[in-house]
Amino acid sequence: MLEKIAIVLIILWVLGLASSNTMGGLIHLLLLIAVVVMVIRLIQKRRL
Repeated sequence: MLEKIAIVLIILWVLGLASSNTMGGLIHLLLLIAVVVMVIRLIQKRRL
């Protein structure tokens, strides 16, 4: 579930960069959230 959310956020970030919207802060926030989710997912896999 978390992986899917992270992938969607990364895709939205790339689309935001391509469209060059003025919502740059929001797009970078989405990227940050996606990276955090992916790191949490990696940490959880290592514990198992």
